[in-house]
Amino acid sequence: TYDQTLLPMRGRYTVVNRMRQGKKVVVHGDGTSLWTLTHHRDFAVGFVGLLGHPAAIGDTFHITSDESLSWNQIFQQVAAAAGAKANIVHIPSDTIAHHDADWGDSLLGDKAHSMIFDNSKIKRLVPEFEAKIPFWQGAKEIIAWYDADPARQTTDPAFDQLLDDLIARYDPV
Repeated sequence: TYDQTLLPMRGRYTVVNRMRQGKKVVVHGDGTSLWTLTHHRDFAVGFVGLLGHPAAIGDTFHITSDESLSWNQIFQQVAAAAGAKANIVHIPSDTIAHHDADWGDSLLGDKAHSMIFDNSKIKRLVPEFEAKIPFWQGAKEIIAWYDADPARQTTDPAFDQLLDDLIARYDPV
């Protein structure tokens, strides 16, 4: 689940800054694992609809978008929202983990594997729940939020250097 302040990739605005500078960015694996990004306003409809619902008590529910995007698509949509191109370099997740344990844990424990969820259960209990905001639209909101205040456009020099080092080592072209 994300809002206008949360980019879904490690390094957050550092990656957008690199895209805008025409620099290469790293996507784990071959970039084809699928991920579900749910806009907070869509999530809220499902969550509020479950509150106090007698059939929801003691049960569990997925409250996710039905849109599944590859990581390549996610990076491309963020780049498009930023008025840039995603110059993607694919690096295996275990290689990334070798160089950055925290990033690697996030990938190997979660993001490197496709995640697609079945929302039929919540839709039966909360018929008004429908994820209406596609990620390309959410990406535009995120970029607009960052662009509205230069103080938000902070980059992480250490992460930027890590990307440069990984790219130089594994994609020296």
